[in-house]
This record gives sequence, structure tokens and C-alpha cells, in this order.
Amino acid sequence: MNSKINEKGMAVPTHEEHITEAAFGQIDNTEVRWLTGGAAMVNSRGTVIMIDPVLEGFDMPLTMEPPIKPEEVVRLDGILVTHIDNDHFSRMTIHDVEDVTEAYHSTQYVASQMREDNIPGVGHDIGDEFDVGNIHCKVTPAWHNWQNGSKKYSFREWKREDYCGFYMDTPDGKIWMPGDSKLLEEQLHYEEPDVILLDFSDNEWHITFDGAVKLCNAYPNAILIPIHWGSVDAPDWSTFNGDPEKLAKAIVNPERLKVLVPGEAYVLKK
Repeated sequence: MNSKINEKGMAVPTHEEHITEAAFGQIDNTEVRWLTGGAAMVNSRGTVIMIDPVLEGFDMPLTMEPPIKPEEVVRLDGILVTHIDNDHFSRMTIHDVEDVTEAYHSTQYVASQMREDNIPGVGHDIGDEFDVGNIHCKVTPAWHNWQNGSKKYSFREWKREDYCGFYMDTPDGKIWMPGDSKLLEEQLHYEEPDVILLDFSDNEWHITFDGAVKLCNAYPNAILIPIHWGSVDAPDWSTFNGDPEKLAKAIVNPERLKVLVPGEAYVLKK
């Protein structure tokens, strides 16, 4: 299943596949890659985006490095960011790929932080739609404003609309990244996506394990690509410690759970 249990009892990927220059080229299908953490890369017939890329400088130890370095990123039509947390919004990465990136999209708050950092972020409200090349994106709601309960982050009121997911319509099918979020009722009633980039962290400010099972079973035919697991060396943090094998045993049609190693491509064809 491309996962194993390491010496600390964590489910981790068995290896990684380095992403080469060819992954950024013109292709006749859509390729989806997990980049470790909560990050993903999509090449849809030559339109290339990264979502929440953290390719360097994360402040916690890792079990595995991302499958590509910033200086190896050939080109990006867009970077999409779901929220401000530093395991999703890496200012260092964004600056190091800005010379090869065309556009930046996020929530209104995160985009404002980008602009303060001299990155031309475009802010969106929940429900907004926009295009990056041939990928049509809709901003979906999330509930992850955990900072309101932290003295360290009490310098502002954190709003639900500061966090989001992205529902992406490509020429080869629909891809949804819900983002870090408690399970929301409306998340169970979208048009069924072809692929879900699934955070299945058993944590109260994430979807929880039971919530992940409920979401998976609400879309029984969607391909499930687990993310947000196995790449941060933090065995006591539920946010980073989902086990894909446990998830597979709890959902309907478990064969659709595609446990990718970082950098591996899942090919979506029309």
C-alpha cells in the first residue's frame, strides 16, 4: 500500500519519487501528485498548479523531504493556498519560486498577507470561482480557526472564511481538496468529485477519523488520495498521524484509496 509503520509507530510512506522536469510538460491527461504534508501538484494538460506547497524550511522535523526542491520547479501557472498555517503557507517556498509562478490565489486574509510580503496574491470569498489556465476552481468552505483559542495568536479574530478548500474542474475530471477542516454538512453534498485529496487527521480541528469515513462514504466512487500524514516526524501529534491502512478498512469500496508516495503521479483521464 506504499505505507509502513516506522520505529516510532507512525505510518509513513515507503519511499519518495523525485519529481523531474518532465512533470511540468504538456501532457494529454491530468496528473495529481502528493508533495508531502498537506501539499499537492496538478498538471492538467499543461496547466500546472501547486496547492499549499511547503518545499523547504518547515519548523518541525520530517520523516521524508518533499520530492522536489524549489529551484527544481520549472514553472507554475498558479499557487493555491488554503490557509495561513505554516505547514500550508510557506513564504520561503513562494518567494523561491516567484520567478516561475504566474498567479497566487487564496482567501482574502491570506492573500493580504501575501501582498504585505510583495507577492501579488488574489483574495477570494468562499464560493468564488476563478480560472488558472484550463482548471476552473471554486473556493469551498472550511472550519479550522483554531487560533482563536490560543493566546499566542490572539492578535486578531480568526474567521471561518480565512480558511478554505478548492474544488477544481479539469478537462479530465473534478479534483477536490477540502483543506484542513472540521467536517461540514455541506461538504457531503457536492457533485461527486473524481478525486479527493483527503486530509484524514483524527483531530478535533481537522476532519477526525469518523468524519473522514463519513466524507469518503458520501462519495463512494471518488478516488481518494490521502494527504497530511506520515511526513512530519511528530508521533504524538494527531494532526500528522493518519494511517491509510486503518482508513481502508473503514470505508466503502476501499480499492479506490490510492496511497501515493510523495512525488508519485495518479493519472486522471477523461
